[in-house]
Amino acid sequence: MASSQDAWYLSLLGLAENFRTSNPPSIKSCIQCLQAVFNFKPPPRVEARTHLQLGNILLTHTKNIDLARTHLERAWQLSQTINQFDDVKFEAASILAELYEQQQQSSLSQSILRKAIELSQHNVYWHCRLIFQLAQIHASEKDLNAAGGLLAVGADYSQISNANYTKVLFLLSRCMLLLIDKKFAEAAPLLFSTGQQVENWQGNPHQKEYLKVYFLVLQVCHNVMSGQVKSVKPCLKQLQQSIQTIMAPAWPSDEIVTGPHIGDMFIWMPKEHLFVLVYLVTVMHSMQSGYMDKAQKYTDKALAQIENLKLVENKPILSVFQLMLLEHIVMCRLVMGNKSAALSEISQACQLCRQQPKLLQSHRAQLHVLLGLYAMSMNCMQEAEAQLLSALNKSQENELVTFANLNLAIVYLRTRRDNHLGPLLERIKPETLPSLSHSLRAAAYYVQGLQAFFGARYNEAKRHLRETLKMANAEDLNRLTSCSLVLLGHIFLSLGNNKESMNMVTPAMQLASKIPDVHVQLWATAILKDLNRICNDRVRENEAYQMHCTFSQTLLKDHFQSTQMSEHSLIQWTEGPIPMLPNNSPASTSQAIL
Repeated sequence: MASSQDAWYLSLLGLAENFRTSNPPSIKSCIQCLQAVFNFKPPPRVEARTHLQLGNILLTHTKNIDLARTHLERAWQLSQTINQFDDVKFEAASILAELYEQQQQSSLSQSILRKAIELSQHNVYWHCRLIFQLAQIHASEKDLNAAGGLLAVGADYSQISNANYTKVLFLLSRCMLLLIDKKFAEAAPLLFSTGQQVENWQGNPHQKEYLKVYFLVLQVCHNVMSGQVKSVKPCLKQLQQSIQTIMAPAWPSDEIVTGPHIGDMFIWMPKEHLFVLVYLVTVMHSMQSGYMDKAQKYTDKALAQIENLKLVENKPILSVFQLMLLEHIVMCRLVMGNKSAALSEISQACQLCRQQPKLLQSHRAQLHVLLGLYAMSMNCMQEAEAQLLSALNKSQENELVTFANLNLAIVYLRTRRDNHLGPLLERIKPETLPSLSHSLRAAAYYVQGLQAFFGARYNEAKRHLRETLKMANAEDLNRLTSCSLVLLGHIFLSLGNNKESMNMVTPAMQLASKIPDVHVQLWATAILKDLNRICNDRVRENEAYQMHCTFSQTLLKDHFQSTQMSEHSLIQWTEGPIPMLPNNSPASTSQAIL
């Protein structure tokens, strides 16, 4: 009788596989065959594997998540008691933990992974994979200390197991968490020592190149987050060369790169995703150093690549990249005076966050900052203040808080709200700034200079602005340089020192046109018009006047266009879910500037 039953369930398994792999596959028939297997009371190994297969197929091909979960739980339960059954046991644990996480049952997810990690110490591949998975959950819940501790354990275990490539992956992942946590003092030495290990790597050259890209991404991010955009240029160039090597047709597939060692079968992310990431860090660098055209060009390329990848498989990380690119390009558009395109892209960012609640949770404060910047550019100061205050209420991140406070200070300066400005200035003193960013500290000196200028304390303003210029020039922060020069030009004009004013405004204008920063150009042409009138140079006065009119008309036209867009109402949103808007098709990044 037993052999007859064996024949039945073996036939059913074969038939199920046939239905699964036929062209087109017959998933319903496959599921029916697999479910029928249980009627013949197969051995525990076959039963557990069949439950796992059913769980996987139901997850992939149906919406019956509860049934999939039941099968996966049964597979995990059965396999724990079976020796030498690692693949089924740990795959069931890994997929089940992922499912619990998606259903926001994090404690169940963590519990199953901890148990699986305990059981897998003899299996290098699964032990490392499960540690990475649990660390990822802790990181997504902002428990970065727990995640970092796990990664340190993983690095030690990999070293003992001679999985040296995976050890470096664990170390680089720890560096990444320290950077996310803004623990630069801890991150820098670990990044340096891990970089040395990558440099001295004697193993598989493909693995070395892959680790090099990971290391260089972190190095560039570290410098950009610290506002050191000039210092990072050689590193960024190296990164761009490395990614070209990896994306070349001759480069082997990710499976081959990981090499023959069972413990080294990991990658940080697929090369196609790495390619988008390199575009993203290039955009971050270009925007901070004040090359808006360059940032726009790379954003277009990255967004096109993301759209192509989403057609193949819409991984959550792609939406994160897309959102970060939109956040950066919005700021570029506002500098370039293209408010309608910025608004369209803010709307796209809101749409992404509406579709994915986790993204809204992690990026809500950034959305309010972007809406605050847009409202400032539209001279809607009340709405700008509300948006920036909303961002401050929703974030404890030092860089974002400092950036929001600096812009809020400009709102109070422009609306002459000295009673609100006083307490805020205490929080943005360059010497005691909570942010460690070089560029934000330089910006804080600029805001101090602006405040002194509004109070007609010209010598004090000059002192602060010279500090901004010194810091901006040290790291090629072109936009801060142009803003400081034009403000100094305005100060010298107010003091009647026309020659010095011209010496400031002329390079400010040249730099602003290179960025291009329409607002600084508008400001500079107004000063040039006055200077040339004072010098009785009618030709140049008229030239400056014509340029001023051109910039002014461009901005007014765009201002009017923005007010007519339904998305403009987003500046009223400070609480609750993102409001639904009429389904206007947003301008693409490449067309929006036309």
